[in-house]
Amino acid sequence: MNIEQFRAYCLALPFAEEKTPFAGFFPNARDILAFYVGGKIFCYFDLDKFDKCSLKSTPECIAELKERYQAAGNPFNMSPKYWLSIRFNDDLPDALLLELVTSSYTLVRTSLPKKQQDQLAQAGPLGKP
Repeated sequence: MNIEQFRAYCLALPFAEEKTPFAGFFPNARDILAFYVGGKIFCYFDLDKFDKCSLKSTPECIAELKERYQAAGNPFNMSPKYWLSIRFNDDLPDALLLELVTSSYTLVRTSLPKKQQDQLAQAGPLGKP
């Protein structure tokens, strides 16, 4: 999977936005591209390297993925209990990676305050791009 395909998939999710939120926090932070829904991050990666991404997940899913795939590891600068890192073009299939992106998006979107969830629901559905 290449960077443009991955970026297009993330942005195709309803109400997804992209930003570079870490500029100025640490060296090369301006190169971190993050995807948001409702103002919260559901995925991010390094634009220059594009070697892995970090996604939100459940502790059970994280443990299973780490046990099954070499591509699954600890995230950069996030809680390893609720976030994981996936190396691109490794032993984890691209189709599963995209499912994990959608799952991360859904976890974040459904964790938003009820009022915000209702506003998003009125404007469009949850779902796959």
